[in-house]
Order: sequence, then C-alpha cells, then structure tokens
Amino acid sequence: MKLFPQLETERFVLRRLTSKDAADLFHYLSNDEVTKYYDLDRFVELREAEELIQMWNSRYLEKQGFRWAITVKAESDRVIGTCGFHNWSKNHYKAEVGYELNPDYWRQGVMTEVLQEILRFGFEDLGLNRIEAFIDPDNIRSRYLLEKTGFHEEGYLKETFFEKNQFVDAILFALLKKQYEAKLNRIFR
Repeated sequence: MKLFPQLETERFVLRRLTSKDAADLFHYLSNDEVTKYYDLDRFVELREAEELIQMWNSRYLEKQGFRWAITVKAESDRVIGTCGFHNWSKNHYKAEVGYELNPDYWRQGVMTEVLQEILRFGFEDLGLNRIEAFIDPDNIRSRYLLEKTGFHEEGYLKETFFEKNQFVDAILFALLKKQYEAKLNRIFR
C-alpha cells in the first residue's frame, strides 16, 4: 500500500496521524484514567505524544501495522482517539488490535462503530485470518467492547507482559475470519 488508507464510518473519519495531532493525543493520554490499562505511563510532556505518533507512522512505513486517528465527521479535525493493528504477522495472516479514546467520548458507541470498520478492513482488505486483542483482566469496558464486536476469550495469561515496572496478567481475545463472516451472514439474512 502506497498511501495510508483513510476509512469512514457513519459518524467518524479514520485517517493517518500527523504531528499536528500531538496536542490532542497529549490531552487525553495525560489522563490517568485513560492510561490505567494502557502499556504507557500517563504523558507529562507533549514530546511523548509526538514520539508516539512517529512510532506508529514508522510501523506503517515498515509494514508492521496501522494506527488511525479517530475524528468526528462534520466537526473539527480534532483527534478523539486512535485504533489500529500492531504485531502484524503477514506470514501468519494475523494482527493485534489496540485502541484508546478520549473520556469525553466514552459510552457513546464510538469504539464499537470504529472497531467494526477496522475489523472489516483487516479481514477484507488486508486478508487477515485472525485478529487478537490482549486486555487487562480488570478492564471491563474493553471486555464488553470485544465481546460486542464478536471476539471470543481464548485464555488467561499470567504475568505475560512487563508494563509500568511490573509483570501483568492479560486475557487473550481473538476473532477469526470465519467467525466474522458468519456474523455478517446472520446480520444480512
């Protein structure tokens, strides 16, 4: 892919992140509530947001993943969250999905709507067979989102990641292409 793919849902535009988005990311990633289950510490300097954007864009250029800025249609181009794929394994037709959202937009169906389009892109455009997600066992909102969008819990991994100077557990969720297609077939019957 030469150009970063821009995606759209009914309410949102998903586009490439730029350095101009750093202030928006910093705004919500400097909130402890947002980074509570994130593998990053709360941001304290704008530079951290700039570096994160550079890292995500480098992963795209190196064909290791995609990270989209989430913006609201018919409003400003302000970033309210991000969503995308990392740990993309082309040889195994799988990737891991990750996301975060400004708390001003929590409980409004934003990530459900966005994730459905990200999954469509992954299975239909990238040709993925499997999409995984790892969540903190206490992250009830993320569990609900994944289950609502068709993911299935596959296992509890003890002390599988080292984050914020400690080993942490994770729950592995996954969605297979055949499960995604079966869900689509049920919807359009």
